[in-house]
Amino acid sequence: MTDTANQQIERQVTVLLRRGQRIHLSTSSGDVALERSAYGIMAELKDGGPRRLGALATAFGLDPSTITRQVQSLVELGLATRETDPNDRRASILTLTTLGGEVFDSTRSKRRIMLQAALSGWPDQDLEQFARLLTGFNESLDLILGKDG
Repeated sequence: MTDTANQQIERQVTVLLRRGQRIHLSTSSGDVALERSAYGIMAELKDGGPRRLGALATAFGLDPSTITRQVQSLVELGLATRETDPNDRRASILTLTTLGGEVFDSTRSKRRIMLQAALSGWPDQDLEQFARLLTGFNESLDLILGKDG
């Protein structure tokens, strides 16, 4: 990779992260304002089902104490429940509540509508290529950083 391409990619990733924060802020309005970390945890639970806190910590590459703090806010808001794992009483399992699922679905829908609007002028072939390249980029990051939720 040329230095110029590397510099452009680094710059655009920085811009994407800033835009991601703006997307988060503009789609988390409503009765429940989600913290950025909460959305990721809720996505993991919605897409993969109930999880042990340790598995969530591993998925996000976080210390268990960090994930515990992030999960606590979801529990306090009534978006998730934390229960003792019946197979290992030392572990906890996090599950989305009905309200949590509704809040997540609403937020995800708003995000997807926003992305659809941003990409509405793109030809299907470009959308498919972008999705493929972005997936490959994330997979490459996983290889050097470890799997990330």
